[in-house]
Amino acid sequence: MPKSRIRKKADFTPPPAAKQATTIKLTNRSWVAPVMLALFLIGLAWIVVFYVTDGRLPIDSFGNWNIVVGFGFIAGGFAVSTQWK
Repeated sequence: MPKSRIRKKADFTPPPAAKQATTIKLTNRSWVAPVMLALFLIGLAWIVVFYVTDGRLPIDSFGNWNIVVGFGFIAGGFAVSTQWK
């Protein structure tokens, strides 16, 4: 059986650049990391205090909802972390 011919593909040449590269303006977001870490630590401390004090602190009337509040702070930290560049 005869071998098939291998066709050579033409080398890729990118189209000419009609646009010039645009500069990206980065804003100063030095506040993001401290706020993110603060929210993480506040949420963690809230949950730890709730467990260590058997539910009497931080806010007794919230009851087990104190865990939700602690995780809310942690979720807020993750939300703030999306602003980090």
